[in-house]
Amino acid sequence: MVQLSDAVPGNETLALPGDALREGVVTALRDALGAGLIDSLVKPNDDIWVRVSAESWQQAGRVLRDVVGCDYFCFLSAIDWMPSPFGRSEDDPSQPAPERDTAIKQGYTGGDTRMQVFARVASIGKHFGVTIKADVPDAMPMIDTWIPVYAGANWHERECHEMFGIGFHGHPDLRNMYLPTDFEGHPLRKDFPLLARLVKPWPGIVDVEPLPGDDSQDEEA
Repeated sequence: MVQLSDAVPGNETLALPGDALREGVVTALRDALGAGLIDSLVKPNDDIWVRVSAESWQQAGRVLRDVVGCDYFCFLSAIDWMPSPFGRSEDDPSQPAPERDTAIKQGYTGGDTRMQVFARVASIGKHFGVTIKADVPDAMPMIDTWIPVYAGANWHERECHEMFGIGFHGHPDLRNMYLPTDFEGHPLRKDFPLLARLVKPWPGIVDVEPLPGDDSQDEEA
């Protein structure tokens, strides 16, 4: 068991998490996963981010639970790092589309694919959390389920499958929760067209209709 506390021995008051504790989390993952721990970032006096291989995803969850002591599952989701081909909802439709950087940038600890699964777990007793993520293959986005590790991941993975099209090996029931079963596409992918925004510009960048009884605009006309 790796030592994950900066508290002074014999001190009954639990110390707030320090960077030695955070480095200990990374060390525990590195010792257990080896090359499966791809990258990590310990931001001083702040937080921990780690990236693991897809093959090590479930094992990493077990290490965080059983070795590091993360006994609270916060959430699991995904992110599509591809810039939207439809631009930004804040763009003024009356103006030419601005030039944009189309490079995929995966944020803290990097990445090699367009989409990543990420999760947040925490230790209630030691007052720290870890954000962990893994690349999923572009051609066939699949990764192991976390249900055997954190049962609460069940519905999070269902939502992730529904909205991003990412499959989870070992999940018992990846039915849709929000959309009809015959719905085509995955609405949180950047290349999914949100037709409502294509037909009508996003509120805030167009003139709004006057309120009933407001004669100010009529007078201006």
